[in-house]
Amino acid sequence: MLSWLSWLSWDWFTADEYWSSRLVFQRMLAAVYLVAFVCALNQFRALLGEQGLTPIPDFLRRVSFRRSPSLFHLHYSDGFFAAVAWTGIAVSAALLVGVGDILPVWACLLLWALPWVLYLSIVNVGQIWYSFGWESLLLETGFLAIFLGPAHTGVPVLVLWLLLWLLFRLEFGAGLIKMRGDRAWRDLTALHYHHETQPMPGPLSWYFHHLPPWAHKAEVVANHITQLVIPFVLFLPQPAASVAAGIVIITQSWLILSGNFSWLNFLTITLAVSALDGTLLGIPPPKELAAPPVWYAAVVLAVTVLVAVLSYWPVRNLLGRSQVMNYSFNQFHLVNTYGAFGSITRDRYEVILEGTDEDGLGPSTVWQEYEFKGKPGDPYRRPPQIAPYHLRLDWLLWFLSLSSRYGGKWLPVLVTKILAGDARIRRLLRRDPFEGAAPTHVRARLFHYRFTTPAERAESGAWWVREPVGDVVRTCRLGADGTPVPV
Repeated sequence: MLSWLSWLSWDWFTADEYWSSRLVFQRMLAAVYLVAFVCALNQFRALLGEQGLTPIPDFLRRVSFRRSPSLFHLHYSDGFFAAVAWTGIAVSAALLVGVGDILPVWACLLLWALPWVLYLSIVNVGQIWYSFGWESLLLETGFLAIFLGPAHTGVPVLVLWLLLWLLFRLEFGAGLIKMRGDRAWRDLTALHYHHETQPMPGPLSWYFHHLPPWAHKAEVVANHITQLVIPFVLFLPQPAASVAAGIVIITQSWLILSGNFSWLNFLTITLAVSALDGTLLGIPPPKELAAPPVWYAAVVLAVTVLVAVLSYWPVRNLLGRSQVMNYSFNQFHLVNTYGAFGSITRDRYEVILEGTDEDGLGPSTVWQEYEFKGKPGDPYRRPPQIAPYHLRLDWLLWFLSLSSRYGGKWLPVLVTKILAGDARIRRLLRRDPFEGAAPTHVRARLFHYRFTTPAERAESGAWWVREPVGDVVRTCRLGADGTPVPV
């Protein structure tokens, strides 16, 4: 058995032509990890902390470790969460500058395992705030990255194949869900609406929206080719695989320019880099690379078998008629199914929170708007560039505009905290019209938004035109028991 593993490790275990691809992939992944931990540190107290909108301690009392493995089952406090996030930031920064490459193989694997364990612990208690597909994508990518090894060893070819399999499922699953879902993807009209109605438009989204109709159709055709054809080319010999990876990188860069999707597009580009022929990156490998230890080859082989077994569920989902998207079949978020925008919204709605500091209400009451960092509010404010950062409350407010069921648990708490002038919530805002003071009354209204036409923008300078549609939260004040009371 030992001699067989030795033959395995030295004869076909490594693919050293991907040495520089591995190097760039690892640095890019470390950067994404760094952003993810910074997001967690900056937002957790308001969203998940002991006094947050959906407190982690309440969740831990309801959910067992077996259902949702997390370090926080051992202990939770806001200080401990901050320590976990800071540790993740420190380790990610160390990996970004290449500390893992100077370590022995076993130590490198442990160092890469640490951010995966820490982020898994956060995601598994993150509840609705961490329900996005890119959370599972980061965890699955991070798990596979554990086994890539340091720069002074050969590149394990089996891990490269597993990364290709992940990229295939990500792209092909997204393509299938579109073709099976909204008719707009099949009649090539989806991009007539998407740039305007996507969750978080970016600085260039207005311009993308006003491209001519033929360009929107070309975008959809390019999307279908990239997601339904190109994934198969990734498995072909070089240079075909590198060409396919390059196409994925170009289309993902287009998505980065046209919208804000957290680190989804950046992480997809990171995965595509692993498929590039390393000679294209212009970073020469060392003249001699250490042969991987026998135990390392055995571990990589075991991980490959594990992924093959777990692939049964996402493959069945891809082939089935009732395909779901962005779903994890196990509590460790390994070998997931992915997809995005199986349906396209034709109209944009926004929930706008308003407050007043007046005691009496009447027709002359002055209502002032709470402005968020990323989501549309002030029609004259240009949509900002947010990605790869992820503004979790802003995203959930977009979902709330689609259906009230998305805010069932946290929206009443948010209104209560705004009425109380909560400082944690204030830190999630771009502008608090009362500068930290508690308003006397709060309401939430639903507005219909659309991009201005070029003529309208030239005349007014506004990026949006909006009209009120109705109420999401009726006007209320803070009652004696500390809960909102409608007035």
